[in-house]
Amino acid sequence: MLVQNYKKTGNKGLFDEQETEQKLSRIGNPLEMISKVIDFEMFRENLESKLLNTEKKNNAGAKPYDVVMMFKIMILQRYYGLGDTQVEYQIIDRMSFKNFLGLESGDKVPDEKTVWLFRENITQSGVVEMLFSQFTKFLEEKNLLFNEGKLIDASFTIAPRQRNTREENEKIKKGEGNDLWNDQPNKKKHKDIDARWTKKNGEKYFGYKNHAKLDSRGKFIKKFAVTDASVHDSQALSDLLDKSDKGQSLYADSAYTGDKQKKIIRKYGLKNKVHEKGYRGKPLTDKQKAKNKIKSKTRVRVEHVFGFMEQSMNGLMVKSVGIVRATGIIGLINLTYNLFRFEQVQRLNLCKA
Repeated sequence: MLVQNYKKTGNKGLFDEQETEQKLSRIGNPLEMISKVIDFEMFRENLESKLLNTEKKNNAGAKPYDVVMMFKIMILQRYYGLGDTQVEYQIIDRMSFKNFLGLESGDKVPDEKTVWLFRENITQSGVVEMLFSQFTKFLEEKNLLFNEGKLIDASFTIAPRQRNTREENEKIKKGEGNDLWNDQPNKKKHKDIDARWTKKNGEKYFGYKNHAKLDSRGKFIKKFAVTDASVHDSQALSDLLDKSDKGQSLYADSAYTGDKQKKIIRKYGLKNKVHEKGYRGKPLTDKQKAKNKIKSKTRVRVEHVFGFMEQSMNGLMVKSVGIVRATGIIGLINLTYNLFRFEQVQRLNLCKA
């Protein structure tokens, strides 16, 4: 078999990097696109107020990495589905990542331990929830939350499976997980006693649920709640609704049907557009099916959101331990979605103009 050898023609030119950037822009670089419409400096005050050690008495030790840059690394991880080692490698390797973070070639890149520690700090301190609320207010100020209806749904977020004995699992189910592995602290810190198994449509899932409330027109996530995977979708309804929803239509699938759910919906003054459900011996009438079909045209928009997370953001999963960390990471997933949704809306509006 004839093998043809190809040789590099010339050395790297002065403008090669610039030409590469321009080519990426023409193809469509999502990081460049989001940087054009979002000033990440808006998050600096909240990040610094919660994360920086303002009581430090001297300048000894290494200078900490910029908090906004570290936060942007969290966004990279969630959007591309990267672990700590992977994101360190990709920042070193990819020009688009460096540009997004404001790094030059040769700049020191945070290592995987630094990335891990930063994520630990923001997920366990409530900072993620604060940043999510901040961006929600930003969307309100931009008149992008139309309050013309709400969508509610839940999606599984997969966690690493645990290898426990039957007796250990029984104790965890009873809420006695804290009593386990006390003589093996290194083992215990890797055990997730908050995640749970559940089954849906014949498939088993282990982990958590991301319960989300969306603005039906803008398709932005306005509020979210996190539970273990075994919690029924409808049980998070009261955690998602609030007084600001009064007078709006609420769209959800038949999992949110029931007397208890109807009372919650009435309590917050929403118009009930939840899918009606058929029962054994009492199937849906043609009229009910027709109503459900009409409701589906709006309700299906929530599938677009979770579909984006599954496909464009490389799936819904956490690689952490415990519901506190899971809540923070799922919050980052939801915030990352809102950031990229904002860019998409801005681009669409520009095309219409």
